[in-house]
Amino acid sequence: MTQPARSAPRLFGRGSWTEARRIADILRKETIGGALLLGGAALAMVWANSPWSAAYESVRGHTIGPASLHLDLDLATWAADGLLAVFFFVAGLELKREFVAGDLRSPRRAAVPVAAAVGGVLVPALLYLLVTRNAEGAAAGWAIPTATDIAFALAVLAVIGRYLPAALRTFLLTLAVVDDLLAIFIIAVFYTSDLAPVPLLAALVPLALFTVLVQRRVRSWWLLLPPALAVWALVHASGVHATVAGVLLAFAVPVVRSMRAGGPDAGPGLAEHFEHRFRPLSAGVAVPLFAFLSAGVYLGGLDGAVTALGDPIALGIVAGLVIGKPVGIMAATWLVARFTRAHLDEGLTWVDVLGLAMLAGIGFTVSLLIGDLAFGAERGDYVKIAVLAGSLVAALLATVVLRLRNRAYRLLHEAETADRDLDDVPDIYQDREPVDHHAPGHLADGR
Repeated sequence: MTQPARSAPRLFGRGSWTEARRIADILRKETIGGALLLGGAALAMVWANSPWSAAYESVRGHTIGPASLHLDLDLATWAADGLLAVFFFVAGLELKREFVAGDLRSPRRAAVPVAAAVGGVLVPALLYLLVTRNAEGAAAGWAIPTATDIAFALAVLAVIGRYLPAALRTFLLTLAVVDDLLAIFIIAVFYTSDLAPVPLLAALVPLALFTVLVQRRVRSWWLLLPPALAVWALVHASGVHATVAGVLLAFAVPVVRSMRAGGPDAGPGLAEHFEHRFRPLSAGVAVPLFAFLSAGVYLGGLDGAVTALGDPIALGIVAGLVIGKPVGIMAATWLVARFTRAHLDEGLTWVDVLGLAMLAGIGFTVSLLIGDLAFGAERGDYVKIAVLAGSLVAALLATVVLRLRNRAYRLLHEAETADRDLDDVPDIYQDREPVDHHAPGHLADGR
């Protein structure tokens, strides 16, 4: 008997309903966090350009912490080194879960967002270096336009794309998480000038203790917090940016329950538990406070903003975010489709991918962090203005493109909702993957 021919692989096909529900929950929390982030950034900009701007700088520069441990840092540094460690801890948990137990454990599904993230890092960096090639010392900022701010992007998406198909939302979220991991790698490798090996090696001791505790499913904060803080403090003392500690700790947390703990069928793993616990802290407190303490920059009126944006470094950042990001993501996604002979899922076009790629040009949190590491206060104001301007332009362009397709998204959303309601009726099928109607007898992911 002749077997039915397998259909060509599809890009942005629907994943499992379980994963779709989990992603929707994450997106809701990150969208609220994005609104708080925008509020914090707006408040900082208004205060920094008000008659009371000196008070804002005084708050940012207020020093707190034990001097005996070399942790007498100003609040702006605490926000960058401390609060963002929580942000990267949550990002690390999400990334590990996606590749261990999520839909991206399938290499074919993972290929698209991973390739897009890599393309979205390489092309903006190259474009920045091209634009700033004649500016002395500008090369240090090559990584500034490479990062996507997921909270900022999702806040915009919540306004302009409420009917966007779940697969595209998942693509944007996963791309941003992989992007964050690449950013932390860049920070650790390229923005560590004075490395102290002893504290870095010493950090392995509390990290090992933390790993043993979480592998035994210990969830008590009073047991986990001391080794976690020790890891952070030692990484900070080593000269490696302290946010790296957040990723190291996240990767130590198990995603799936061990057989001794009941196995995968006994409930969610510790990574999911920590993610639920810390995501509100990250999205609702850490990132907005970082935005408030980092985004305030004196513009000097319209003339001052124009002068700042005429600087080669600022031009390189804007070009990288507005042009480099979408070009890199589109090119990488197209190459994956070309070499795998995949085609877009039914109802989607390359315009939809372009809209998401433009949205990925919103760089804020990590871009400001890298800008501070690259230039410090020397050209920090130009960097902030460029990141804000580039992110605003990227958001406006993405709004235009995605709003033009809103009617199509509404129809796709209605079809998805109808299929989900139909498939979720029998309880025993709640966690199954949806059927690929283009390939009878085969699952949507081709397995």
